[in-house]
This record gives sequence, structure tokens and C-alpha cells, in this order.
Amino acid sequence: MAYPSKLTKAVIERICARLATGEPLTQICRGRAMPTPRSVRTWMREHEWVALAIAHAREIGFDAIAEDCIEIADAKRRTKADPQRDKLRVWTRLQLLAKWDPKRYGEKVQHGNDPDNPLPAPQFIINPIKPVSGE
Repeated sequence: MAYPSKLTKAVIERICARLATGEPLTQICRGRAMPTPRSVRTWMREHEWVALAIAHAREIGFDAIAEDCIEIADAKRRTKADPQRDKLRVWTRLQLLAKWDPKRYGEKVQHGNDPDNPLPAPQFIINPIKPVSGE
């Protein structure tokens, strides 16, 4: 099997088109006339346009995976459907999405030392003690 050794716009476009459907890079690179995943990662480090194109395609692909979860969950029951298998398929995809894109698909966890989203500081109002008069 011949792998393309040179970076071309056409190869990146083919990779991005498949990433945008939610297909993993390693699976894409198993195809005929595709570079190795290592080559693609090298191209991403060396060329900003490649990194941006792949990041954008992955973001679209994450949405495609999320839509796939909805389709699996909403699928009409077939005569031999396996609800546990469907549950596992949805759960696996959601776990991967939470790891790959935690800002959009992860659970919101706020830490006190997060500089981008700090917790509000507690505010105390101290009322001065008034002396008791009449003694």
C-alpha cells in the first residue's frame, strides 16, 4: 500500500471531510493512499493551516457524533433490538466527547482557582456594635 509522503491540500481535504463525519483519524489513515496518523500529526505541528483545518473538522465531527447518539437513542425498536447495546453505544460516544471537547460536552465543574471563570469571593458585611446607652 502506498502512502502519500508529501503534504497536499487534497489529502488534508479528504481527511477533514471524513473527520467531519465523526470518523477517527486512525481509522481514516488505514485507508488506501492515506498518510499515517504520525505523518498527519507532524504536518499539524509544522503547518498551522493543517492544524486549523483538522481542528475545525474535528469540531464538526464531534457534533456528528452527538447527533449519532440522539439517533441511536431515538431509533424505533426493531424486532431484535438490544437496548443494553444501544445504551453502551450512546454512553461510549458521550464519554469520548466529554474527553475530546470538555467545554462543550463535559460536565461543568468550577474550581476556585480557575482564572477564566473564578468563583465569586464571599462578601461579609460587618455592622459596628453600637454602645448600649442608658447605663
